[in-house]
Amino acid sequence: MLMNVQRQQSGEHDMIEEMIPLRHSDGKGFVIPLGSINLVGVVASKGMVGCGAFDISALNNFAYPAAKVRPLTGPSIVTIADLLSGEIKEANSAAQDLGITTGMTGKAALDLLS
Repeated sequence: MLMNVQRQQSGEHDMIEEMIPLRHSDGKGFVIPLGSINLVGVVASKGMVGCGAFDISALNNFAYPAAKVRPLTGPSIVTIADLLSGEIKEANSAAQDLGITTGMTGKAALDLLS
């Protein structure tokens, strides 16, 4: 499911980008290490799904559809695979207008945003 992994530099703590096949188009996944945590998200053609660190309310102020995912296991989203299999915890109103609901998987939400 994940493809085209690219490291922006060669170090252990560098950003990772991956193209994610979605229902209608590809999404662009990213993992940005921030100290002891990772900032993880996937941007699709109509919006994004990310880990709990994203301010989806602020993105809603720009009418940008966004949702947060909670992990199925462990304390946080660490990888793009975690994000795809995780459960939507919260979606802003712009995302809800596109059919995204709490409880669906990150992948299902991204398919709606593709």
